[in-house]
Amino acid sequence: MAGSFDQVYASWKADPQGFWAKAAEEIDWYEKWDKVLDDSNPPFYRWFPGAVVNTCYNAIDRHVEQGRADQLALIYDSPVTGTVKKYTYSELKDEVARFAGVLKGQGVEKGDRVIVYMPMVPEAAIAMLACARIGAIHSVVFGGFASNELATRINDAAPKVIISASCGIEGSRVIPYKPLLDEAIDISSAKPQSCIIFQRPQVTAELVEGRDYSWSELMEKAEPADCVPVAATDPLYILYTSGTTGVPKGVVRDNGGHLVALKWSMKNIYNVNPGDVYWAASDVGWVVGHSYIVYAPLFHGCTTIFYEGKPVGTPDPGAFWRVISDYNVSALFTAPTAFRAIKREDPNGEYLKKYDLGKFHTLFLAGERSDPDTLSWAGNMLGVPVIDHWWQTETGWSITANCTGIELLPIKPGSATKPVPGYDLQVLDEEGNQVDSGTIGSIVIKLPMAPGNLPTLWNNDEGYVKSYLSGFPGYYTTADAGYIDQDGYVWIMARTDDIINVAGHRLSTGGMEGVLSDHPDVAECAVIGVADQLKGELPLGMVVLKAGVARPDEDIIKELVKMVRQEIGAVASFKLAVVVQRLPKTRSGKTLRGTMKKIADGVEYKMPPTIDDPAILGEIAEALATLGYPKQ
Repeated sequence: MAGSFDQVYASWKADPQGFWAKAAEEIDWYEKWDKVLDDSNPPFYRWFPGAVVNTCYNAIDRHVEQGRADQLALIYDSPVTGTVKKYTYSELKDEVARFAGVLKGQGVEKGDRVIVYMPMVPEAAIAMLACARIGAIHSVVFGGFASNELATRINDAAPKVIISASCGIEGSRVIPYKPLLDEAIDISSAKPQSCIIFQRPQVTAELVEGRDYSWSELMEKAEPADCVPVAATDPLYILYTSGTTGVPKGVVRDNGGHLVALKWSMKNIYNVNPGDVYWAASDVGWVVGHSYIVYAPLFHGCTTIFYEGKPVGTPDPGAFWRVISDYNVSALFTAPTAFRAIKREDPNGEYLKKYDLGKFHTLFLAGERSDPDTLSWAGNMLGVPVIDHWWQTETGWSITANCTGIELLPIKPGSATKPVPGYDLQVLDEEGNQVDSGTIGSIVIKLPMAPGNLPTLWNNDEGYVKSYLSGFPGYYTTADAGYIDQDGYVWIMARTDDIINVAGHRLSTGGMEGVLSDHPDVAECAVIGVADQLKGELPLGMVVLKAGVARPDEDIIKELVKMVRQEIGAVASFKLAVVVQRLPKTRSGKTLRGTMKKIADGVEYKMPPTIDDPAILGEIAEALATLGYPKQ
């Protein structure tokens, strides 16, 4: 789409339906839509009603038919097992079509649900695409999730079949999946008809006779299945995200809008072309893995990387550079926490010097706020633009970004740049009034949402409205707080529940984290609000130092307190900080600030099911105790 970014955004705003109709020309449809947007039943909007399509066909088959049969579609790189496996588009089509035949042989039909509980192996992508091929609705659950969490998703989705593997591998740890799966099925009220288990060499799972089947044995006998046409408004998948009540919310993604938006994003946001190698260093258990490991790169005719490893430790802080170099990666999308880990282990970039990154042109970060220090460090080391963009599980793709394929706008470290075409973003106060530029408030999206965003929650229209649309009628509530500056740049400062009230002053913990991360000895940090009888809340900083720092912790903390006072002012009342060895995170890299706050306040909390290592919480409790928290 030619023109400057402002011109492209203005063209969307002037004619949203015309804009998306033009983008939809990039998709192969069995039947075109009756209208671009059905807005007859707000707030339940539907994109491309009447259209008939198949997601798997657009991801694989059409590329085989149009000359990409021998191009690599997927590269599996597993440093934890020492394995590399490559699939051309033709080979991937054969595998997916056969596994689609396996699913049909198990009685799976259009509209049935299939849970995929898998590690980062190519069979996970094959299972997802096979479901899409026959119109089944997949629900990927992060491999290794605890049994009770898996059980809640089984009960809600009521899958006909569950696909799993014998184990996953986290660094050097082998995690058997089958005992977790068996227990989840035992405690579930909804029972699958069958389970298909992919046996890995590290662990052989015991199969339950009459219920469990071997992936490889079924594949040997399977007949390939053709693509099944489905309605554009039919669900492609359900992805569960944590709910405030502890009951997970099943985010629904449709087929048509998802195809159009993700295909559009690959060139316009990420500036990659068909044939390029694109890498999203995430996991298929998260939305990034759905959108940008499996679907969008294949929609666009790219080669996608399936990486089973870590940014450090598998084997060293040069792991990402090795993958980029080995496969001529053009663009990398990962979480800021990955680069904080690399920066902490290799602050001077010694490992980077070992590799040729000649084809690499852009680094994209998302998943949590990208602190300016990490963003600047990555940019200086790599010599390429480092783009912070912001989106959510519910949206499925970027809300704000620097759309590098349209126009690379000036980078403001700490800002996720501007709203992407498709999103009318506004900042409101507690009464629902728009605030002035530069003023922090609740960030909302004016309805209707862009194609590819959730149309509702699985079997829970009421929950969809209550969770996202009731706070500000006519708007989707992102639950993020921030502001829009005079240039139209968006600054995501914190979750709305991370805005703390210090003696009547509403302050952003994200703003304080930005100051702390500028300290030369700080690798990463988190600021939480702890209860205080006098001021209501006080900010408390948890700081991880870079490798090799030998200065006394007390000296560094004094400097941090001084920096916050200088940058934000005495109003912040920032006087509490402690050095810790690591921060508690989810497996997708989000820092568990809310859990740390509950520990500090002495509030009972539930062990987060997505936590990377539960032992970290004990370390945090010990560190907080040195500051006298929780208060007696």
